[in-house]
Amino acid sequence: MFPEIRNVGVGLISVGWMGKLHAKAYTQLPLVYPELGIRPRLVIAADTEPGRIDYAKDVLGFAEGTTDYREVLAHPEVDVVSICAPNFLHAEIGIAAAKAGKHFWVEKPVGRGIEETEAVRSAAIEAGVHSSIGFNYRHAPAVEHARELVAKGKLGRITNVRAEFMAGYSAEPNGALSWRFNRALAGSGVLGDLFSHAADLCQYVVGPISAITALTSTIHTERPKVAMGQSTHFAVIQGGEMGQVENEDYAAALVRFAAGAGGEGAVGTIESSRVAVGRDCGYRIEVYGTEGSLKWDFERMNELQVVLGRKNDEQGYTTVIGSPRYGDYSRFQPGPGCAMGFDDLKVIEAKKFLVAVTGGEQLNSNIHDAASAAAIVSAAEASAADGQWKMVPVLGGTTAAGA
Repeated sequence: MFPEIRNVGVGLISVGWMGKLHAKAYTQLPLVYPELGIRPRLVIAADTEPGRIDYAKDVLGFAEGTTDYREVLAHPEVDVVSICAPNFLHAEIGIAAAKAGKHFWVEKPVGRGIEETEAVRSAAIEAGVHSSIGFNYRHAPAVEHARELVAKGKLGRITNVRAEFMAGYSAEPNGALSWRFNRALAGSGVLGDLFSHAADLCQYVVGPISAITALTSTIHTERPKVAMGQSTHFAVIQGGEMGQVENEDYAAALVRFAAGAGGEGAVGTIESSRVAVGRDCGYRIEVYGTEGSLKWDFERMNELQVVLGRKNDEQGYTTVIGSPRYGDYSRFQPGPGCAMGFDDLKVIEAKKFLVAVTGGEQLNSNIHDAASAAAIVSAAEASAADGQWKMVPVLGGTTAAGA
């Protein structure tokens, strides 16, 4: 017997790649988690491009469409809103969603800096709405297992952490000067885009980061201009008029973890690039302790490399293959070795969000996690400017390990 169905009205703002992925995740949720009795209903989608509105209705299955996101927030049948617009609109829409009493799932970064993110956080707290943030890598079953190993002390006292989020999506010098390279529209560059993911992963697996020193650089200082909305940063333009890249391509940092984060005195490094030639999704974390260590790489998402114990007859890592024992793996695959994919992580994210919205466990990444990541990015920017260590506030309400 399945429980009584609880319908949840869904509004979507921006029908790009991520908007389509959110819609797909909502649609998949009752198929993957039938015992929850949660049935998302796709009510209304907003986009400034009419063709995308047609796609939302005719393909994704939304009942209505609009070019004004405010109509989504005002719709009486909408309970939750997915905010998948470009970065510069996240804070505006997030605050408006909270004031409208709508629970919201927003992609990161929530704001173009700590000030905007804190404004969204304040609005959500005041309105008492639930939130979820697109920190999708934490939902991989291998990562959930890594978090569990650290929490149970299987690695001993954590000594150091290495996170590396390296990508080459902007390695082409003639890649279009999209909004992502404009500080007024995107805020920071790779810090907000990939470094924030790495910081969140460190905090989710090990614990809160309390101090940071960083450096940044811009490798490609000019790119060919493109009209807003006409293309993405993947487009290659030969011989076009050049414009200035206003934010960083590369960032590296030393970090200290708060006392009690997997053990006293844990330290680490975080490195991110959007122009790394030869790297597509080199997103990895390594955790080292006094009694063991582990390694995870998104390019091999369904594997975890583990060493437990300081002395082994056979030296080296054991490859732990994804299986129904870890995380939500069993919801997608029946047995070990059948790979999960990126889209599945968004289904897990949707599940955690809607479980919280409907009164269940609050295991979802939330606006406090977003504010914590934004504080780390802000401190990294400040440190890169003056070369000094910066303290990072340890915020309450996050889902960081040990919080």
